[in-house]
Amino acid sequence: MIPNPLADYMEFIPDWEAYISHLRRPLPAYLRINTLKASSDVVFSTLNSEGVRLEATAVKDFFRLGAAGQTKATIGYHLGYIYPQALSSGLPVLALAPRAGDMVLDLCAAPGGKSTHMAQLMGDSGIIIANDRKFGRLTALMANVKRLGITNTVITCYKGEHFPISGSFDKVLVDAPCSGDGKFRLDQNDELLHLKRGRTFLPAIQKALIQRAFDLLRPGGIMVYSTCTLNPQENEEVVSHLLKKRAGELLPWIPPIDWEPGLTSFKGRNYHESCVLCRRFYPHKIDSVGFFVAKILRPT
Repeated sequence: MIPNPLADYMEFIPDWEAYISHLRRPLPAYLRINTLKASSDVVFSTLNSEGVRLEATAVKDFFRLGAAGQTKATIGYHLGYIYPQALSSGLPVLALAPRAGDMVLDLCAAPGGKSTHMAQLMGDSGIIIANDRKFGRLTALMANVKRLGITNTVITCYKGEHFPISGSFDKVLVDAPCSGDGKFRLDQNDELLHLKRGRTFLPAIQKALIQRAFDLLRPGGIMVYSTCTLNPQENEEVVSHLLKKRAGELLPWIPPIDWEPGLTSFKGRNYHESCVLCRRFYPHKIDSVGFFVAKILRPT
């Protein structure tokens, strides 16, 4: 018997049996090549010499690990050539599409995978404010920014929902704290692995974060709200809350890997009709962590 909350998702997850079967297997490992420091050819050569093999993916600069290898023990890792990162974790940044010269806020940044990915797409130009509410998480964030050779990033420590409104941003990313069930695996007894316990009521925090993020945008600015959960209460319901409170507009986006549209209802609860423009990524369809991405415009 499949435990909750996963059993509740039978209502909307396509190819349910394939999904459950996939959860019984370990997730593959991926990494992102940091082109700010080295070309793909240099990284391939460096890692190959240490027994690490890479396989191309449909997500630019992301590669799947072939032959087994501990990437954090490699010279390439310590030189800042690579960042171990789930394939789907790169999707929110691709949706946001930060450009050279942008003023960008990453509201929940630690340990820095998405902030450093944005810096890479921006050519280490413009400004990124990488914020995290937990002071203890800033060490990893600072270490990754330094290791990857990034200079355009300023690190701050605020509760995201109270981030000071002292300016306006071209782009804001909210990779919100979530229940993380996109990472869940099942053991041989179909018990959940990676289950987070003792969390506060996450939708309330997520709604406060998405609303503050929207208010930090300049008119014409774009934000992305993302999670690694499949739970509609933490995804479409949060986006619908914003659209009721603010004059935001969901934007279409075509991802480079398999996706499903957002939901407009779940267990009798109706969501904003434009939530079909959100993007859902299921583990068995992409062979990576399940994700949710919504791209939102603040109209002029």
